Amino acid sequence: MLKTISITAIASLSPLGFEPDAIRRHYQDDRHFLSEKNIGSQVVPVGALSAEAREKIIELRHSDPKYKSLDDTVLYAIAVSRDAVQKAGWNASDIFGINIGSSRGATALFEKHFTEYLETGKSSVLASPATTLGNISSWVAHDLQSTGPEVSHSITCSTALHALLNGYAWLQSGLADKFLVGGSEAPLTPFTIAQMQAMKIYAKGHGDFPCRALDLEKRQNTMVLGEGAAVCCLEAGKKDHALATIAGIGYATELLEHSVSISAEADCFQKSMNMALGEIHPEDIAVIVMHAPGTIKGDLTEYKAIQKVFGDRLPLLTTTKWKTGHTFGASGMFGVELALVMLALDAFIGVPFAKAQVQTRPIKKVMVNAVGFGGNAVSVVLEK
Repeated sequence: MLKTISITAIASLSPLGFEPDAIRRHYQDDRHFLSEKNIGSQVVPVGALSAEAREKIIELRHSDPKYKSLDDTVLYAIAVSRDAVQKAGWNASDIFGINIGSSRGATALFEKHFTEYLETGKSSVLASPATTLGNISSWVAHDLQSTGPEVSHSITCSTALHALLNGYAWLQSGLADKFLVGGSEAPLTPFTIAQMQAMKIYAKGHGDFPCRALDLEKRQNTMVLGEGAAVCCLEAGKKDHALATIAGIGYATELLEHSVSISAEADCFQKSMNMALGEIHPEDIAVIVMHAPGTIKGDLTEYKAIQKVFGDRLPLLTTTKWKTGHTFGASGMFGVELALVMLALDAFIGVPFAKAQVQTRPIKKVMVNAVGFGGNAVSVVLEK
């Protein structure tokens, strides 16, 4: 029999800020938190950290000489991990695992060091250790002085929910009873933006809402990149102070037809959602926080998959991307954060320009979806 797994804390850093009250208030706001920023030689819409959140990272970077050479992905992860562990009440005597992933890792530092190499023919001494993906969880472990297992991975845009899935498995196995899981991403770099533009999926920035995620009638791709990190604390057992419990979890991978696409009806999502439901009746799911990246195909294929699984009685549908941008590997945990806000408030938080939806019942179970390039899907059901 599976153990109950509780989420006992969550912390994030994003365009919405880093203070919990402000984040909750900003989720309920009908305005987006995207802006325009000069990236390389062009001005593009992005989801940049709020001024307060950026100041927090600057302070962290200067708090320790060793942190001055770290990429933003690592500093974002350290900042939110400190907050989450404090909220959960974990202390030096607690042994807990850490699994914080990233789609791209230390992309800004990698671009910097590679540019220096092209110009000088030499590499910086710190280039290798500072740009390896594994340094996210290892630096977080160093900062928290933890002694449990530590894992970093990249499963593109479903990375954070795969981290949650991995932590869940560790707790079910009995090899650990606490795990810190999530994702961190700092992708606002010239080469990263250029890659998204090369695939013709990046937003042009026109209109009141640069990213029209969940607008199923849009005629152009509107994905906007965002930066930030989000982690949550998992504990085995039903805890009195739990924000929610994990009622179901599912995963699936499609056979590749194209390296950046999924099937017309998102077979991977159909499988992951059905697996997450298990014995839960589909009608018990009040809301789905969709992956919905703001692309024509990405939004529509996931919607078709939801129709296949839930039939005519669809749950309420929402997403975070229109508000904060797509934070790649961290995005699934921002979906979890929005789900926890709705569960706490018993209030649906929708997308202002999407088809109107009305809450008609209490929100007790919320599903969160994430998928990466090539169809690596994860679905999680959270229950209050």
